[in-house]
Formats: sequence, structure tokens, C-alpha cells
Amino acid sequence: MLGWAQGVGLEWHYFDPGKPQRNAFIESFNGRLRDEFLNETLFTTLVQARAELEEWRRDYNTERPNSALSNLTPIAYASQRFWSATGRGAALNRGLRGSSCCSIGPERSK
Repeated sequence: MLGWAQGVGLEWHYFDPGKPQRNAFIESFNGRLRDEFLNETLFTTLVQARAELEEWRRDYNTERPNSALSNLTPIAYASQRFWSATGRGAALNRGLRGSSCCSIGPERSK
């Protein structure tokens, strides 16, 4: 790992042992994973554990509202950022107001 980091020009930083507050994001994630998933689920096979963990991961990364994203889901936040960054949200709204056409996109000239 250190050789790869040096090869691509990354600086390698270690956290002091016993100092989890130095990496609060992963500590918060680990706590949620433990409380919401590992402590609540009894696994009987490795296949079941992998499948259920994948479902929890998908929910955590796409469906769950996040306070850092104005309580939007990551999918909704990314969509909102895309539409506002491209200006397509305004075009979509103009195209839907007072139009008898069902196509989504910029207004068509009549």
C-alpha cells in the first residue's frame, strides 16, 4: 500500500492508536453499521450475510435521508445538483407549464 501511494504521489498519514476522534466519519459509520445491522441480524451462512449487507449498503448509500444533504437522500441530492447545474430543471418546468406536449426537455418552437 505504501509503495502504491508513493508511486501515485499520495502522502500517507497514520492516525494515532487510540484516537478514533481523528477520523470521526468512519467511527460514525462503524457505529451505525454495528447498531443498525450487525447487532440486529443473525446470519446462518456467509451467502446470507453478504446479501443482507449489500441490501443495507444500498439503502444506506441511496435511500436514507442524510442531514448533511439537507435531509435528502443521496439520489435526490445528486439529482437536484445535476438539474440545477445543467439548467435543465428550468427548461423542464417551462416545458411542462401550459404545454400540451408530453415530451420532457427544452421547449420546442411552434
